[in-house]
Amino acid sequence: MKNIQTWLARHADEILGDIRRLVLAESPSHDKAAVDACGDVLEAIFQQRLGLSAAIAEQRDYGNHRKFVLGTSGPQTTVLGHFDTVWDKGELALREADGKLYGPGILDMKSGLIQAIWAVRALQACKGPIGQRIVFLCNSDEELGSPSSSAWIEQHAQGSAQVLVVEPAVAGSGALKVARKGVGRYEVSITGQAAHAGNNPEEGASAVQEMAKQIIYLHSLNAPERGTSVNVGIAHGGSRVNVVADRAQLGIDTRVTSEEEAARVHKAIRHLTVVDPRVTLQVTGEQSRPPMRQTAASRALFDRAQQVAQQLGFSLEGKAVGGGSDGNFTAALGLPTLDG
Repeated sequence: MKNIQTWLARHADEILGDIRRLVLAESPSHDKAAVDACGDVLEAIFQQRLGLSAAIAEQRDYGNHRKFVLGTSGPQTTVLGHFDTVWDKGELALREADGKLYGPGILDMKSGLIQAIWAVRALQACKGPIGQRIVFLCNSDEELGSPSSSAWIEQHAQGSAQVLVVEPAVAGSGALKVARKGVGRYEVSITGQAAHAGNNPEEGASAVQEMAKQIIYLHSLNAPERGTSVNVGIAHGGSRVNVVADRAQLGIDTRVTSEEEAARVHKAIRHLTVVDPRVTLQVTGEQSRPPMRQTAASRALFDRAQQVAQQLGFSLEGKAVGGGSDGNFTAALGLPTLDG
């Protein structure tokens, strides 16, 4: 173990250089050209460090996903990592202070991808115990909920002996993420009837008033004792202050710890009914990520990670968190999954 640490320390400058190189390739999720260019940079690093080229899953509306495979036989370890970010082009400001790098995309999650590449290279160089097939699944749309990659991930991770998700650890504690909530996203479009607020308000049907009543109902779906949260994070409507609003829009985020709660919340939102019969509602959206539960197999994987950490001289904790990741999909398949 010590020889691996020593080898990695000797290559610290190269590791940091690769992180900088990947982070500087800006990759906002909605910009396909930028994400694909970042994917090219990632593939060049894979080729340089591990001699691997990608099998590319081309996408029309999102960046292309990339699969890298090392080894042809033995139990499969799947490494999940995305290379898109939430940051628009032009927002990047990369700086170094006190031996640390700061900038959009470093933690979430480009450094995780680079660390995974160099961890495998270190095992190769030090003749460590690889002895199996390692599959890197690198997707381009995780920050959007993985709309085009979730099925691709499930297909290529199926049957894995273990899945490692190289998202950042829990902030502050460095704990690994052993469970995550399921995530849902919904939009509600409300159509009312416009009228002049001074001359004939009685002829209007306010979409904003309906929106307010729907928000109260939606927040009543919260069940913190069951780990369920429903949040209306976006609410806007109307056109002018002196016009009865004829339209409004809601954006809703849901988080659940069980499939039962996911079904309850989904049914309640998709079957919203109007309070004012003159108003109409259109609801879209779904539960985009299933809950990531810690199974006995995932617990055993975490225990192994704790043992390795002890050999390296530090301790590891596990924590359940509210945010989702692509590990939610593999955990739902029953695959031992460790995140963070």
